[in-house]
Amino acid sequence: MLKVDNLDLHYGASQILSGISMQAETGKVTCIMGVNGVGKTSLLKALAGTHLPSGGAVTLNGVDLTKMRSHMRAQNGVGYVPQGREIFPLLTVEENLETGMGCLPKSERFVPDEIYELFPVLKEMRHRRGGDLSGGQQQQLAIGRALITKPKLLLLDEPTEGIQPNIIQQIGRVISHLRERGDMAIVLVEQYFDFAFDLADQFYALRRGQVTLSGPKGEVSRDQVMQAVSV
Repeated sequence: MLKVDNLDLHYGASQILSGISMQAETGKVTCIMGVNGVGKTSLLKALAGTHLPSGGAVTLNGVDLTKMRSHMRAQNGVGYVPQGREIFPLLTVEENLETGMGCLPKSERFVPDEIYELFPVLKEMRHRRGGDLSGGQQQQLAIGRALITKPKLLLLDEPTEGIQPNIIQQIGRVISHLRERGDMAIVLVEQYFDFAFDLADQFYALRRGQVTLSGPKGEVSRDQVMQAVSV
């Protein structure tokens, strides 16, 4: 389980996140929602270790991640799919997947069959350069690269952004499959309301860097979530 206690984040003199407390349970999808600019991506970066929090604590399965940089967090089970995908355009699909292996012991540095089963197009195009892939294919590659690390916590930042509907449906099925496997906590930042609401087990709505609504599906209604994430 991921636990975040009273997390603050500053960029220079600007405070971006204030007193964020949340949990994400293994085998569940925790969705972070809100309009643009409320701190959703900043929160994922603080969880991934690309920006270190200025206050509070982050723990995963009892391990204190708060001061760890991103490579150490990856070794401790944090997988991150950033907004914009950030694949390497001049590397092949297979080479892009291999970049996720750095945190694994040498005996585990191979592409598991499951990656290609989840995303068959990656197997078909494994010798093509990442930059030759469509946006939807690049998103599948970015998720596959994160799964290579065998995460206990998977962070997904806007996985449907700019993606064609059939790929959105496939990504939704993959997220559902990973949840059902029951070996990782999934934190999803998503603007596509229907996609997020259908997948989520737990909601956190942000406004101005603070949590304004939280609760499991069933205790918070669709209308409550919609109102919390509206301008």
